[in-house]
Amino acid sequence: MSDVYCHLDTLLADRGMTLAELARQVDVSHVNLSVLKNDRAKAIRFSTLIAICDVLDCQPGDLFTVE
Repeated sequence: MSDVYCHLDTLLADRGMTLAELARQVDVSHVNLSVLKNDRAKAIRFSTLIAICDVLDCQPGDLFTVE
């Protein structure tokens, strides 16, 4: 069975941005982004995914990998 891994921590570090700053910009709670960042999320809304990708100037494939 494959697992999905989130690379939010790497993308944030590359951009010198904190999780709290991203949470403010995408209007999602810090807790929800932390769950995503720590690979504990079971789902993500497309609107949230688009907002994260817009702020981080990335594509969903940069944010997630399947292994």
